[in-house]
Amino acid sequence: MNGQPDCPEADDAGDAVSADAEEQAVEEASGPATVSGPDPDPAELQAQVDENWEKYLRAAAELENVRKRAARDVENAHKFALERFALELLAVRDSLEMGLAAGEDADVESLRQGKEATLKQLVTILERFGVEELDPQGEPFDPSMHEAMTMQPSADVEPGSVLTVFQKGYALNGRLLRPARVVVAAVAEDSAGAG
Repeated sequence: MNGQPDCPEADDAGDAVSADAEEQAVEEASGPATVSGPDPDPAELQAQVDENWEKYLRAAAELENVRKRAARDVENAHKFALERFALELLAVRDSLEMGLAAGEDADVESLRQGKEATLKQLVTILERFGVEELDPQGEPFDPSMHEAMTMQPSADVEPGSVLTVFQKGYALNGRLLRPARVVVAAVAEDSAGAG
C-alpha cells in the first residue's frame, strides 16, 4: 500500500474541488463573468476622450492666461506704485518754480513765506503717504533709530540723550527710512570730576 485510499469516490471528489478552484481563480483574474450591458461603442469612447482632451487644453490655456495676467499686474504695480506720490510732488515742484521765477522781483520776507508754504505742502504730502519725521531732540539715544555722529559733554541734558540733531530721520509706515543723525550727550567733565 502506498498510503493513499483505494476509494474511487475520493479521487472524483478531489478532482471536482480542484476544478472548482481553477474556475474561481480564472474568474477572479478576468473579472466577473457577467457583463452589465453591451460593449461600449469605440466611437463614443473616442468622442469622450476628445471632449476631455479639449477640456484639458482649455484649462491649461486659462491657467497660462491667469499666470500672464498676474505677472503683468505685478509688473504694473512695481512700475506705477509711485504714480500718486509723484503726482502729488509735482505740486511742490510747481511751487518751487514759481518762487524762483518771482525771486528776482520779490523781497526777502515774501520769499521766506513762499519757502515756508512750499515746505508745509511737502510735509503734508509726505504725511499723507505715511512718511513721518523723526526729530529726537532731548530723547534717549536709540541706536535702532538714531545714528550717533559724536558725543559731547553736557550739564544740561541727561547723559545718553540726544543733545543736537544734525539731520532728521524719517520712517515710512513705521519702518525706518533714514536714521536721525545726532550728537549724544556725555557726562559733563565738571560733574565727572566732582564724584
